[in-house]
Amino acid sequence: MIDVAVVVINSKICSGEAEDRGKENLCRYLEDHDLRLVGYEVLPDDRAVIREHLVSLCEKQDLQVIFTIGGTGVRPTDWVPEATRDVIEKEIPGIGEAMRAESLKKMRTAMLSRGTAGIRGKTMVVNLPGSPKGAIDNVSTFLPILDHLVGKISGASSGKEGKGRRAE
Repeated sequence: MIDVAVVVINSKICSGEAEDRGKENLCRYLEDHDLRLVGYEVLPDDRAVIREHLVSLCEKQDLQVIFTIGGTGVRPTDWVPEATRDVIEKEIPGIGEAMRAESLKKMRTAMLSRGTAGIRGKTMVVNLPGSPKGAIDNVSTFLPILDHLVGKISGASSGKEGKGRRAE
């Protein structure tokens, strides 16, 4: 089982001005796909806060994946891709490209997403859109290769690393 944390980036949810509409469905989706949710937090749209929090989470040795939700668009407050690049040591641009390509089949505005993915230590960070449905759709895009990717990052030389998950 892969240990994941979710970090929602939304100042309105963080301050209590808005409801977190996607938490229940996202958490259920992750758990239904053998991903163990070990943390769920909401942060404000602040690049320095996001960066510091991602670094802190990456330092946890038992955490394999961090999903950020929101802050990937073109609004003046959208800084998640930049904060992620501040933190990661290796970018994996293909994940962001694949998510955008799949999302474009459903919504033209997907081309405005700037989400990316990368690795710090043995933890992968993936930026997902703020839309609850969009976040789940984007996870489903790379879920078939997640076991393989986590195995590679951890340095595994056998086991699930070469198998990947079946597409659903």
